[in-house]
Amino acid sequence: MPEMASSRAGDTFPRLLFYHGQVRGDKTAMREKHLGIWQSWTWSEVAEQVRALACGLAGMGFKRGDNLAIIGDNRPRLYMTMAAVQCLGGVPVPLYQDAVANEMLFVLQDAGIRFALVEDQEQVDKLLELKGQMPELEHLVYDDPRGMRHYNQPFIHDVEALMAMGRIHNQNHPDFLDGEVALGTCDDVSVMLYTSGTTGKPKGVCLTHKAFISAARGGIAFDGLTANEDILSYLPMAWVGDHLFSFAQAMVAGFAINCPESGETVMTDLREIGPTYYFAPPRVFENLLTQVMIRMEDASAIKQKMFHFFMAVARRSGAEILDGKPVAFSDRLLYLLGNFFVFGPLKNVLGLSRVRVAYTAGAAIGPDLFRFYRSIGINLKQLYGQTETCAYVCLQPDGQVKFDSVGKPAPGVEVKIADNGEILVKGPMLLKEYYKRPEATAESINADGYFMTGDAGLFDDEGHLKIIDRAKDVGKLSNGAMYAPNYIENKLKFFQYIKEAVVFGDRRDMVCAFINIDIGAVGNWAERRGIAYSGYADLASRQEVYGLIQECIEQVNAGLVGEGMLADSQIHRFLILHKELDPDDDELTRTRKVRRSFVAEKYAVLVDALYSGKTSQFIETQVRFEDGRTGKVAADLQIRDVKTYPVVRHAA
Repeated sequence: MPEMASSRAGDTFPRLLFYHGQVRGDKTAMREKHLGIWQSWTWSEVAEQVRALACGLAGMGFKRGDNLAIIGDNRPRLYMTMAAVQCLGGVPVPLYQDAVANEMLFVLQDAGIRFALVEDQEQVDKLLELKGQMPELEHLVYDDPRGMRHYNQPFIHDVEALMAMGRIHNQNHPDFLDGEVALGTCDDVSVMLYTSGTTGKPKGVCLTHKAFISAARGGIAFDGLTANEDILSYLPMAWVGDHLFSFAQAMVAGFAINCPESGETVMTDLREIGPTYYFAPPRVFENLLTQVMIRMEDASAIKQKMFHFFMAVARRSGAEILDGKPVAFSDRLLYLLGNFFVFGPLKNVLGLSRVRVAYTAGAAIGPDLFRFYRSIGINLKQLYGQTETCAYVCLQPDGQVKFDSVGKPAPGVEVKIADNGEILVKGPMLLKEYYKRPEATAESINADGYFMTGDAGLFDDEGHLKIIDRAKDVGKLSNGAMYAPNYIENKLKFFQYIKEAVVFGDRRDMVCAFINIDIGAVGNWAERRGIAYSGYADLASRQEVYGLIQECIEQVNAGLVGEGMLADSQIHRFLILHKELDPDDDELTRTRKVRRSFVAEKYAVLVDALYSGKTSQFIETQVRFEDGRTGKVAADLQIRDVKTYPVVRHAA
């Protein structure tokens, strides 16, 4: 970036936006696939539409310091609205678009929302359902007019009408918006992102322009990103990772964001865009690999042999070639052939042919999964951060990527380990405060100015940080051995057949597990063996499926033997749940993190059965359907013992 980097011209997102509108006005800033066709907006067009949106909101009475809710899938107008709100000194508050109305209510009330801009009729209906409990909601604006013809409430507006009003406002007051943008400072709150609420009510994390711009600049410089990148913006706008990659970094570097047509078309749209820069949580990479393995199992024998032969070559040398390390000439030659016949076509199918840098975060990723992507030439790296740190704490340098770490402290970030093992961080990317929660803010930052992450970790000999688990979740077995449930769960979830796992063991004499199978992978496995089933619960109860999952768990146990302090955490007993854990049933957060204490309480009868030696247990569970109705599912669940391996104690 030019000298602007150290001047006031680039210290807020609105000033960055109008800067790009001037210096690269004809370059593509945003794309959206609509009705099968990609629509594009240049930086100058985005700047004009942001101006219209901001002036329209001002005309409706939006003021400096107001909060505006943004709800919907990734859409250019929703990203533009974020910038428009910031132009006026307000704060955008994105919400998870798949949350049901009652889940949204707490955030909308907590943030005191007077204005909301939503994607479509579905989101309008959710807010109308809540209107009686939100008398302060004054204006509701929608982006997609489909289905909205008969909505005639005076407080509901079409975004096009809002922008038309804004353009008139701008003509009548041509200096108004520039004056508002000039009033903004880098220490103003630029966005409020709510935590996932794994242990209680979500908290509004207030993050400043300075915090997110610092994180964005650090990452851009670290990976050599330019204005020529393309990124697919498909993860929830309420999630800190999307805000960093699809908003902050795009605004700082000036590259293009691309919004898919829908959640169902992401893979097709990914292939069409061919992003150069890609971010996905581990579950997305897991799902991609599962799809690949399912397709290979259905392929001809010769294709299967070719795939497995060249994947063996890739495992031997792919990651080393990617890192520029020396590799035997024969392997290098075989790898070139493998790239032509297998890796290249595979990356093309996945839509990752042009990716220069790919990141994952949000949960630990299995080393074998990590190794698979790097071995076929995808520069996949892990990062570490939280909502409170703009998702920016540690990054993995090229050539120093380790499968079992999250890298080194990012530029400008200090990281240290407290005496109790908790990771503490300090830097310009820290939150300003928790909204209306001064006590929580004070509790999260210690006397030396370090944010207390709540994660337990350690540095290895080369200064790379390893995450063990959430500090509050790290416990001990009854024999005093360390117990880290998330670490074990992630090992289980590496297997394509296991979608989710919840383990128990703190202060107990052994570790036991709940398993959710992946119905796609296990269903394909069952069909190829002639095993008929009627649905998830039926498939999950099959003896053959129990045998399959038992093999996976026993492989994890064999690996844990060599894990030192965690060797005693081998799984002794397990059951396969009769239903998938679901955010709609409060078992997972909207970012698909297990609400461990809730699950343990809800399924206490199953936990008791695991530890009392029972071989089966009946349970009836209430579930919530997508349309809001509730029902019950019941099943008699099998419980199986698993082979464990003796732990060798080395003399001190």
